[in-house]
Amino acid sequence: MTNDERIQMIQQRLQNKFAPDMLEIRDDGAKHAGHASNHGAGYYTVTISAVALKNLSRPAQHRAIYAELNDLIPDEIHALSIVVK
Repeated sequence: MTNDERIQMIQQRLQNKFAPDMLEIRDDGAKHAGHASNHGAGYYTVTISAVALKNLSRPAQHRAIYAELNDLIPDEIHALSIVVK
């Protein structure tokens, strides 16, 4: 899977689950160039604002997002940073 395909998949899943007001997915791969442990998987930062996440604690927000993307880790997503606004 290409990086663009990964980003599109992440975006589609989070859009479908949380209907966010704002969703940005940043490719952080350049910061990790040369890391042998990623096996071609990507490094991403997700910034999201969604009513569905507002009343959850930060750990619960992260668990909800990881639940939507868990099957992509570690083969497609090596590292995921999450910012909930």
